[in-house]
Amino acid sequence: MAEDQQYLFIDFEFTMPEKGKKTKGFYPEIIEAGIVAVINNQIKEKFSTYVTPIRFPILSGRCKSFLQIQQDQVDHGINFIELINKFSTLTKGYRNTVVTWGNMDMKVLRHNCEQAAVSFPFRAKEIDLSMEYKRFFGDQNQTGLWKAVQEYGKDGVGHHHRALDDALTTYHIFKLVENDKRYLHNPEQTTIGDRIDLSQLFNKFA
Repeated sequence: MAEDQQYLFIDFEFTMPEKGKKTKGFYPEIIEAGIVAVINNQIKEKFSTYVTPIRFPILSGRCKSFLQIQQDQVDHGINFIELINKFSTLTKGYRNTVVTWGNMDMKVLRHNCEQAAVSFPFRAKEIDLSMEYKRFFGDQNQTGLWKAVQEYGKDGVGHHHRALDDALTTYHIFKLVENDKRYLHNPEQTTIGDRIDLSQLFNKFA
């Protein structure tokens, strides 16, 4: 029996050091995860959680201010191993494609897995939608997530830098870009009426 195709739209928020302060051995750790699982263009599951950091458990003031995440929220979050187990449960029995905005999410996840001595949870195709967007529109620079959705004349979902809201916004941009791709591959045939303003033509000969 063929496995169903599942798309996982994922966004993480990470720890960050104080600005201008060097913290020995610091590396970004996942402290919030947002996941949107989609099968046949239907959302199967939305998942959001805080994650307790392992190496540097105390959030910096900069991190709390920028992300609006408080210490007690991550203190009461799931641990990193539980997050990995959640991914394993989500992906089981499907052909999976992981979609993120930018490449940092998967880089940090891989590094966090190495530091925790656990296996990377995905055997999946990975799509950096920001690069797809850049190539599709011919932009010189990568566009931020919310700027990209606003360029489509849409609004982002909820609040920027909230993991589930950003994952949902990534999903919405993915649908918009895929629709544009289909249109380019199968443009509707124009009629002569579309190409020529017949009313002006008739007036000319009236």
